[in-house]
Amino acid sequence: QVQLVESGGGLVQAGGSLRLSCAASRRIFSSYAMGWFRQAPGKEREFIAAIKWSGDTTYYADSVKGRFTISRDNAQNTVYLQMNSLKPEDTAVYYCAADRPPYGSIWSRTGYDYWGQGTQVTVSS
Repeated sequence: QVQLVESGGGLVQAGGSLRLSCAASRRIFSSYAMGWFRQAPGKEREFIAAIKWSGDTTYYADSVKGRFTISRDNAQNTVYLQMNSLKPEDTAVYYCAADRPPYGSIWSRTGYDYWGQGTQVTVSS
């Protein structure tokens, strides 16, 4: 079992930045693909970004491309989401997720095996 704990959420003004962290409980984290999703009130959980186990390939939703950056530190069992130029529409609960081998679809909720509890991000206008 893998436990994921997100941190770094909070309230920020539009145009500001936040960095989310997701710490994983197991050392085999380095073999897992990692993703970030978000869910706004009344909406479905949506894909934001993902990174392969090696860290050499990243994926982004069009809505955050150029503003958000996903990265990972396998030595620290941690994945990050740097969020810049935040907009009110980025307000949501942000979740990290882990995908163990054999890997599923990196773009889909169903492709991930473990989820964190989420951290709230609120962007004021």
